Amino acid sequence: MLTVRLPEDIEQRLNALAAQTGRSKSFYVREALLAYMEDMEGAYLAEQRYTEFVKSGAAASPLEREDVERNLDLAD
Repeated sequence: MLTVRLPEDIEQRLNALAAQTGRSKSFYVREALLAYMEDMEGAYLAEQRYTEFVKSGAAASPLEREDVERNLDLAD
């Protein structure tokens, strides 16, 4: 269990959203926390991989837009 103190303006917005949608405040706090955690986990993983790459001494090569589009099957 976790208790969180929110500034009054955020709590008012959360109350209004919950009332308008019929969902609980806990639902929205949980959804917001999950989204934030996914972003942070991705950022930390990217930072870790970048650090490993730099330490490896491997050469980097620039990506051209056309290469990226082709690799992602986005090319026309």
